[in-house]
Amino acid sequence: MKTLRQIYELSVRECKVFLRNPIYVFCMVVFPVAVMFFFTSLMHEGQPLEMPVGIVDLDNTTTSRSIIRRLDAFQTSHVVARYPSVSEARNAIQRNEIYAFLYIPKGTTDQLLSSRQPKMSFYYSMTTMVAGALLYRDLKTISVLGSAAVGQATMRARGYTDRQIKTFLQPIAIDLHQISNPATDYNVYISTMIVPGILMLFIFLITAYAIGTELKFSHGPQIMGMTDNRIIVTLTGKLLPHTLVFLTIAFAYSFYVFGILHFPHPGGVWKIVMLNVLQVAAAQGFGIFAFGLMPSLRMSMSICSLWAVLSFSMAGSAFPVMGMDGPLQSLAWLFPLRHYYMVYQQCVFNAFPILDAWWHIAALAAFALLPLTVLPKIKNAMLTYVYIP
Repeated sequence: MKTLRQIYELSVRECKVFLRNPIYVFCMVVFPVAVMFFFTSLMHEGQPLEMPVGIVDLDNTTTSRSIIRRLDAFQTSHVVARYPSVSEARNAIQRNEIYAFLYIPKGTTDQLLSSRQPKMSFYYSMTTMVAGALLYRDLKTISVLGSAAVGQATMRARGYTDRQIKTFLQPIAIDLHQISNPATDYNVYISTMIVPGILMLFIFLITAYAIGTELKFSHGPQIMGMTDNRIIVTLTGKLLPHTLVFLTIAFAYSFYVFGILHFPHPGGVWKIVMLNVLQVAAAQGFGIFAFGLMPSLRMSMSICSLWAVLSFSMAGSAFPVMGMDGPLQSLAWLFPLRHYYMVYQQCVFNAFPILDAWWHIAALAAFALLPLTVLPKIKNAMLTYVYIP
């Protein structure tokens, strides 16, 4: 009972600190909620639409204009300008006016009609990876369809039926079924990594900040005295309100994206709850561990910032970890967000059994237990640390 009373008193003290210092309210509630709505609304259409494309049409025939109209009809491409030369179109890409352009050289139609295989070129910018990948798909498709359109007209002139033409131009029809995300909704697999990653960033920083400010203002001996110098009880009482607030934000985010926005989650609700608990516990554990390594407000927050920012690259959502160099693949295991993303991807998004992701679940649990390795160092800092500006 005494231990519970000490935890309660420290938690009440921490809640009063929340009210005196607005940075807690902003970093624990306001900013995470703002980030949640910002990213989910930014990609509410699922994927970018009507991205600007330029045209360099030196052929200027009925066939070339038909190709341009077909390109403009694609959902993700929108022809916004025509340029007299490749150099001017390239300059437009460099000025960020367009993402790509299609080059149709003079004589293209004549070569198509005489079956001499003309060359159409397209150029696209990969500065923005999503835009570049989507426009590459459209430009490649329209380049292939250019010759098909001429072939279709020729066969119709010879009296072929539409069924015969389709069989000749596309002998094998592809029946594509994309697993779990059939609409290729970027919001589903980008927001579900970025927003939890940013929430982890705030947890890292606030955890280190909350402990570091006690040392900065020489309150370490005071809070240690409230728990009879038991560091585990001290950290539990101090960080319990943080845990409850961050869990509330994590659950609210999950309810918003899975319950209101209807993101696919065939794995079930209980796996989402388990993942949210592991996410907050692992992030707090890493924040305490970072402070234990460097019992300094500035140094510990710097470590947390660096690790959180690198997490977005090492999570594997933008570039697969299996495609990285061997040392980087090993390094990826040291980032909590990587394990969060893998558990989400396997167990929530694809409904695989928990056993398929047990290594990653064990890793998140290990991050939550990391503070046990630095408790003596934190206790010593609480009792003897002298702040140096």
